[in-house]
Amino acid sequence: MKRSTRTILSLAASAALVTVPAAAFAGGNHPGIPSQVAAPYIDVTAVASIADTSAASGAKYLSLAFLQTEAPGSCDLYWAGDTTKSVASGALGSDIARIQRAGGDVIPSFGGYAADTTGTEIAQSCTDVSKIAAAYEKVFTTYGVSRLDFDIEADAINDTAANDRRNAAIVEVERWADATGHDVSFSYTLPSFPTGLAATGVSVLQSAADAGARIASVNVMTFDYWDGVQHDMVADAEQAVSGLADQLHATLFPDLSRAQLYRHEGVVQMNGYDDFGATEVFTVAQAKAFEKWAATQHLAYIGFWSLDRDHGGCDGAPHWGCSGVPQQDWAFAQAFAPFSQRR
Repeated sequence: MKRSTRTILSLAASAALVTVPAAAFAGGNHPGIPSQVAAPYIDVTAVASIADTSAASGAKYLSLAFLQTEAPGSCDLYWAGDTTKSVASGALGSDIARIQRAGGDVIPSFGGYAADTTGTEIAQSCTDVSKIAAAYEKVFTTYGVSRLDFDIEADAINDTAANDRRNAAIVEVERWADATGHDVSFSYTLPSFPTGLAATGVSVLQSAADAGARIASVNVMTFDYWDGVQHDMVADAEQAVSGLADQLHATLFPDLSRAQLYRHEGVVQMNGYDDFGATEVFTVAQAKAFEKWAATQHLAYIGFWSLDRDHGGCDGAPHWGCSGVPQQDWAFAQAFAPFSQRR
């Protein structure tokens, strides 16, 4: 998914970016990520406060975009690659703690289009599996979260060595968690056709299976098809979920029934117009219908890119700050919210 081109907010302008000691919010008594969750992505550079945005929108759970290194070769994590916003310093921690105290939680997401095209997705950037695993563990312990997401696309999805390192690091973290009693889980978010993942996405999952990584959810990005064909974004997503079930059965979960496979699947839509334009538009009415379908299928996850676009005011065109379709503020978040409440 593409981060907006908006200039990153200055540290002084945002209370969300205050750095505090990790111990101030690690290991809090919050409910964590439910087995069925709606967690729209939010571009952390596009809002003054993720906690304020969560409260205003009603989105209790958020996928935070994105964690990456500042340059190829680094093993250190920063929000949006900004060296003033490091995991080591606890950047965003105060806001994450506020969301958790309010009964919600966040899913830090690694990668995204910008990182995946610049070699700053950490498994591409860092060639030491133990250091990658340590970086993942640091995110878990610093923010008291229980899930990490990997948005792998563009150049990164073709980097088989990086994919193998990432999955090996996941296994190291899972062993650490088993030994220390930490609650951890992982999801992959991958680009999709209406029929399911491309061969490159299947290869990522096969790498995870070969490594023995436990993946809680695989989420298909059902937008940005770029084929010039008129799309029904709900029907295409439903078809992609069906195709993904076959691919999960062939890789990660050969022993599960089809109904069980759906419980390990998720879908990321793009609210309103996607990057291609008028043939790929997801409306508020479709969001409501899709949420009901996803709930009946017991999917693990639904989300959209992105919460900072969940506004009207730019009808007829895609835009970083609004959806391009007629809507009230937070209409997509409110359409998806019942999914988490149905658990």
